[in-house]
Amino acid sequence: MLNEQMEKALNEQLNAEMYSSYLYLSMSAYFQSRDLPGFANWMRVQAQEELMHAMKFYDFINERGGRVKLDTIEGPEVEWESPQSTFEHVLKHEQKVTGLINGLVDKAIELKDHASNNFLQWFVDEQVEEEASASDVLQKIKLVGSDGSGLLFLDQELGKRIFTPPASEQEGTQ
Repeated sequence: MLNEQMEKALNEQLNAEMYSSYLYLSMSAYFQSRDLPGFANWMRVQAQEELMHAMKFYDFINERGGRVKLDTIEGPEVEWESPQSTFEHVLKHEQKVTGLINGLVDKAIELKDHASNNFLQWFVDEQVEEEASASDVLQKIKLVGSDGSGLLFLDQELGKRIFTPPASEQEGTQ
């Protein structure tokens, strides 16, 4: 059975993941409006990943006998100054999410909730990957600078990203 405090915290994180998906979908729309379909694709894939993360929380709460409680999702920003400022926002957002996940791990440890702690370790690892991915794109944007041909080349590279759910997620859909 899921502790009430842990259930509340996990529900808050589920909603934070939904917001992340919403934010990245907004960024995708921004890039689409700037005629950067590769950047838009990267963000759309990111939005799909965040939605999958939310569903992992949804399923876990239910599996532990808790009650999922969806909350209002705040509207995300819709405009950014440039691709660089957008990815600076992405990196800052992912660092915030890392802090939220670490707080959940601390809560699970405090409550001696070993099942939640074990579940959250996947997200600890995932956040390392998320921050590295955002940082990698940001560094490439900085290298390209204001070179239009470099930006178009990077746009083509980002357009190759595809959403691939983890193996355990794929098995459930077959």
